[in-house]
Amino acid sequence: MTDCIIVGGGLIGMLSARELKKSGSDVLVLDKGEMGQESSWAGGGILSPLHPWRYSDEVNRLARIGHQQYPEIAAALFEESGIDPEYLRCGMMILDCVEQQQAKDWAKQWSMDLSIIDQRSELQRVLPGLSEGYNQGLWMPEVAQMRNPRLVKAAKGSLRALHIPYKEYAMVEKINVENGKVTGVKVDGQVLHADKVLIAGGAWSAKLLQGYSRVPEIQPVKGQMVLFKGKPGLLNRIILAENRYLIPRKDGRILCGSSIEYSGFDKSTSLPIKQDLIESATSIFPALAALEVEHHWAGLRPGSPQGVPYIGAHSEIEGLYVNAGHFRNGVILGIGSAQRIVEIMVS
Repeated sequence: MTDCIIVGGGLIGMLSARELKKSGSDVLVLDKGEMGQESSWAGGGILSPLHPWRYSDEVNRLARIGHQQYPEIAAALFEESGIDPEYLRCGMMILDCVEQQQAKDWAKQWSMDLSIIDQRSELQRVLPGLSEGYNQGLWMPEVAQMRNPRLVKAAKGSLRALHIPYKEYAMVEKINVENGKVTGVKVDGQVLHADKVLIAGGAWSAKLLQGYSRVPEIQPVKGQMVLFKGKPGLLNRIILAENRYLIPRKDGRILCGSSIEYSGFDKSTSLPIKQDLIESATSIFPALAALEVEHHWAGLRPGSPQGVPYIGAHSEIEGLYVNAGHFRNGVILGIGSAQRIVEIMVS
């Protein structure tokens, strides 16, 4: 028997497991597939909500924890796993944003560095090679990124280093409840006992709770992305233009994302979306037109109302907890969410 079973081995589940282990709890992580290979792997890894002033104070409180702690967390994951998650503070430029006053008010409230660039020459100085069609930008130099595939590998390696057990390809069939209290889960016909169960199943979290009351409003939202094979130095800043972003990686590759599609649990890619992403990317940064598109993929985000995650105890089942529904912001909100749920679980 273990103290807590975490259902879901994405970034949220793995970070929650690390925090529970620090609190002195015995933890077992279960994943229906390979750890960290759903939205945690597929995302862009920008360490900021894309337009943070559009989000609630709750989301911004969690994001601030990420801003403050991820340099240390990234270093710890690297040390524990030997895998560099590639934390990089490269800044983000938001182009032709009409919400300047909202942005300034947000920056003041949350003590974030933000400046308005309204001269094309200054835009070109910060972003050499930017399309000449843009005239204004909001510059946020403190925004960082991590490379998702490496981040989840580092988190998984951290679990091994900290002796936190996990099981992959372990499909949870049922959450066992007796007299209103969790007793464990049923996996592949086997009963695993635990005093507490944490649902961190991303887009699948609501399905795991079907049949119980108070099911969170979490649904899959597909996002498609493309990766350009570039060389280091071509682009050095994150760019956001409307709902499209470009993210430069340390090795020169440049990621462009992403679509927002409500198509259930379908993770297939489509040629029209790929072409749309390529056209968006090259209209923002024309030099990308000469680069090979190396990869095109899709992931399923855990969509939730207003992008506010569900973090807390189930209102009717003792010992059952949820940490899910982070929508587009799982990485930046991840460490704050893990710390928040652990505070609730061990109080």
